[in-house]
Amino acid sequence: MKIKSGILFKLLAWYFLACLIFYATILILFAQIKHLARTTENIVNRNYLISTSSKAMVDALWSMAENQKKFELLKTEEYRKYFEEGLKQYEDGLYNILWLSAPNNGKNPWEALSKEFQAQFESGKDKDAYAHANPPWITDEMVTQWAAEIQKARAANEQQIEEMVRSLNTRGRRADELGVVGVLASLVIGLLGIIVFSFGMVRPLRELRRGIKSLSSSGITAPIRIHSSDEFGELAGAFNDMAARLTEEERMRSDFISMLSHEIRTPLTSIRESVNLICEEVMGGINEKQRRFLLIASRELERITLLLNHLMQISRLEAGAVEIHPRVIDLEEFVEGAISRLVPAAEAKGIAIRSEVSGGVSEFTCDPENLQQVLLNLLGNAIKFSPEGSEIIVSVRQEKSVKTPLLVFAVIDKGPGIPDSEQTLVFNKYYRASGVRDQVDGVGLGLSISKYIVEAHGGEIGLRSKPGEGSTFSFTLPLYGERSNNGV
Repeated sequence: MKIKSGILFKLLAWYFLACLIFYATILILFAQIKHLARTTENIVNRNYLISTSSKAMVDALWSMAENQKKFELLKTEEYRKYFEEGLKQYEDGLYNILWLSAPNNGKNPWEALSKEFQAQFESGKDKDAYAHANPPWITDEMVTQWAAEIQKARAANEQQIEEMVRSLNTRGRRADELGVVGVLASLVIGLLGIIVFSFGMVRPLRELRRGIKSLSSSGITAPIRIHSSDEFGELAGAFNDMAARLTEEERMRSDFISMLSHEIRTPLTSIRESVNLICEEVMGGINEKQRRFLLIASRELERITLLLNHLMQISRLEAGAVEIHPRVIDLEEFVEGAISRLVPAAEAKGIAIRSEVSGGVSEFTCDPENLQQVLLNLLGNAIKFSPEGSEIIVSVRQEKSVKTPLLVFAVIDKGPGIPDSEQTLVFNKYYRASGVRDQVDGVGLGLSISKYIVEAHGGEIGLRSKPGEGSTFSFTLPLYGERSNNGV
């Protein structure tokens, strides 16, 4: 069974790795401390006792030699007794050392001293025969030889103590270094885990946020990248499936609307022409009541025709079938031409339209037919939503940019404004603000068409608005340079 590398599994794996390093460091430090304690115990309980016992043996030797000489001179039994006490002290120290000592390179110098001692003082079954005999029981040469051998063995023991102390210091330093390295490794593993998991979580979330923003702003999105097979990867895959399904549904809906608009347009044209012919009394005379109803039908037919034209235009723009044919035109004439076409609608509501064209630019390059539609759409929306007796300003100014100068068109109104939550959606197809859906006619295609046309010119369209303070719709165009001749 394949184990799924989910987020929980990765967190647990990283946690156990950090714990493994930490507790392995603790175990190694415990073993080092145990070894140090054992070595210290050996120094205290063995080597130190050997050193003190060997010193006592040397003192006992010199005491035996001194008491032997005094006995030879004075023949006093007291000195014999002192000699025996020294001998006993020497013997006890020797056997204590033999019990504590270990061979040095396979040899134990204390065993040689023991053999020499036994050969000198243990004769036959009477272990204390020397006590009833006359001196010398021990010669000066033996004292000197044994003292030298004891000093040599003692020096070897002290050297061993020094080596063990040095080993203790070395192991102590290594234990300190190992502890520091282990703790640092645990911290680094923990920090690295935080960084890796944070990056692993932030990156797919950033991709998902980008996809959601693209989907909410334009209604379409490219598939987001899938970086892992965990829950975030599944979420990214589900989002890609949803986006693909929405894209496919949007394509099918656009195709259907385009097909339906095309099929309806022909009979609608026939109906409109028939109504016009009847109104013009080509088919015979009509009365005023009939003319009034025919004019109402003609206006409704014009409205439906305009809607179908918008639907077909948005379909062509989405498919990239509309070409942009730029040419140099007069800026003021372009702005005034758009305003003049909407003056009657503005005057019907008592709205004034004022233009503010900054100096310095008299001509610019664009496709006037398509771009004027953008300005007409923005002006038409401003008139539609502005209160009676207000003013609309059409502003055109030049703006510096890093790459190329920009020409900024802005339509400023005093309407109800648009909430922040809806400002990213107004350029989507069929979207209408929640506050005006039941108050104003339209299907929400004008701004979407405008967005496609502006982007086809190499520009950008945007919005600044606050509820209750009006709205400013603006679009920018490169003032110089090439324009796209291939549509969107």
